[in-house]
This record gives sequence, structure tokens and C-alpha cells, in this order.
Amino acid sequence: MLVPDDGLCGIGELAERAGVTVKTVRFYSDRALLPEASRSAGGHRRYGPGALDRLRLIRSLRALGLSVPEVRRVLDEEDAEDVPGGAGGVLEAAVAGRLSELGSQLRAMRWREAALRLVQECPPGERAGRLRLIGALSLPPSTAPLVRFWRGWLPARMPAPASGAFLDVAVPQPPDDPSPDQLLAFARLNALTLAPCPGGAQPQPEAHRAAGARGAAVLYAGLAEAYELAGAHLRRGREPRPGEALDGFVAAYSDAYGVRDTPGFRSGLAGQLAADPRLDSYWELVSRVRTPPGARPEPTPGAAHDWLLAALTAQSEAFGEGSSATGAVAAEGVDQGTSPRQSKRRGSPGLGAYAERPPAP
Repeated sequence: MLVPDDGLCGIGELAERAGVTVKTVRFYSDRALLPEASRSAGGHRRYGPGALDRLRLIRSLRALGLSVPEVRRVLDEEDAEDVPGGAGGVLEAAVAGRLSELGSQLRAMRWREAALRLVQECPPGERAGRLRLIGALSLPPSTAPLVRFWRGWLPARMPAPASGAFLDVAVPQPPDDPSPDQLLAFARLNALTLAPCPGGAQPQPEAHRAAGARGAAVLYAGLAEAYELAGAHLRRGREPRPGEALDGFVAAYSDAYGVRDTPGFRSGLAGQLAADPRLDSYWELVSRVRTPPGARPEPTPGAAHDWLLAALTAQSEAFGEGSSATGAVAAEGVDQGTSPRQSKRRGSPGLGAYAERPPAP
């Protein structure tokens, strides 16, 4: 209880009223968080009437996870409230910092939970492989390997806005609360991008050399618009067809190469664009990462490319110029002993495989 004569109390009384130990009161006093009002004749600490409220505030701040230095800054701000020009927002900043830290911890715990469930639910014969995939990830995972993978394909001097826009589409962000399937898909993406490129060193697509860095930027921008239009058809379950999406798809290539869009160009382009199983797998995994459980998958650029290529191939066959287009490609320098599919440079920049050189208009 407070001592009636001078309104002060001893350390034991203060500790009892606050519901803490004497050691706790001494700890905060020694760190100048809880100033003592005076000392008794016997050298015992004495605390003023405001000590109890201050001690309760200290305990509340510590319960929120604030460090001792952060508590000191908050208390200093409290003491300066009546001083003109006193600093503000210390408590708000400290709480925001703790919330951010806690959010990161919770996100990591959700990824660990998904990893544990993935191992728990998989057949025994698959556990070793899944453990290897999980072991190659940080939890939550980093997108750095995926970014490096694509930067290896993008032209070195491609304008930053264009390359950034592409990476935003091509690199999925890890979900905050993944399902086991989403975690598995991201782990497989990570493994795919870290695996050596088939055939050795990863080559730059010939389209980048043919169009140049700025031409490639034009190509990527045009393809992105075409893929968005094709995505609308995919969402409605429509079969590949001519139209605005296909015209934009072809225009992206003709503009990048500086050639006219003609039936011959379209036939040659259809013959030179090739599927890449590795990238097909990549885009399928991207779709799984981005699709929450029970939701309908959104079309990926890879799915849009396949839809547009199928539309272009059907249109080219309708033109009836497949043989002449192949001859034009051969005349441009492609080895006539190699089939059109074999002549492709495997491993596209992610928006579809590109021709060795622009098809003849």
C-alpha cells in the first residue's frame, strides 16, 4: 500500500500492487524505465504515485513484444507530450514493426504447415522426392531463382520497364497461405529453373538477335496484349479462331521484325513457332501456384500462346501455303535437311518459342 505520510511506496509494495516480482521492478528501475522518487534512510528504493501506472504501461508494451529500447523510446515520447515540438508516432511505428514481423512469422509457419501436410498426405514411395524438393526451398520461398531463370533469356539491353512487366507476369509470387498442392507446384518451379538447360548452356533465342533489344521489347508488349485477348476466349471455353487476338499476335512479330503481315508471313510464322515441353510445364506450374484451392485457374501466357498458335496453324492450313512457306524458310538459310520443328531453338523467352529468323513476308 502507499505510505500515507509522503505518498511513496517501497519496491515490494509496488511489485505487489502491479502483480509482478520485486526482481522485475528492479530490472526496469536499473534501466531507467521506472525512475525511483527517492531512497529511504536505509537505502531502499521509494516510488511516487505515478509509478504504478508507468509500470503497468511498461508491462503492456512488453506484452506486445516491444524490446526494452523500443519501450524506452515510447516512454520518452510520453514524457515529452507536454513539451512543444515533442516527437510523435513512436508507439505507432513500434506496433507496425511488430505486426510486420509477426506477419512474416505467421507466413513462414503457414508454409511449414503446408510442407508438413504435403509429406503427411503423399504416398510413402513419393516422400523422398518431395522431401528433396522441399529441402531446396526456403520457407516461405524466394522468387530469385525464377527471376534469374528469365533474366537469362531476356535481352541484356532490353528496356527495364519492358523486362519488369514481363517478370511480373512470368514470376508468380508465393501465396501467403499455400495449400500443399501450391507448395508442391512452387517447389517444382524452383527445381525446374535451377536445373541445367538441356544441351548445356542456355542459348539466347534467335528472335532477340533478329529484332534487337528494343525490337524484342516491342515483341513482348504486343504478345502481352494478344495473350490478354486470347485469355478472354479461354475463360469462355472457346476453340482457337481468327480474330483480334490472332491479329495482335501476328502483329507483335511483324512489328518487331519490321516486315509486313501477309498470308505468307503467317504461314512461315506458324511453321517456325514451336512448343517447348519445359516451358509448357513451367506455365502449368505457374497456374497451380496462382490458383487457390477450389478456384478456377486463370489462363497463363503459356496457355494463351498455345491457343493462338493453334489458331494461326489452322488459318495457315486454310491458306494452303504451307509448302511455299517452308520453301521460303529454307531459302532464308534454314538447313533443308532439318524439319521445321527440329530447326527451332528450344527454350523460348517464356511467351512462346521464336523463329530462328523472321519468316519471309
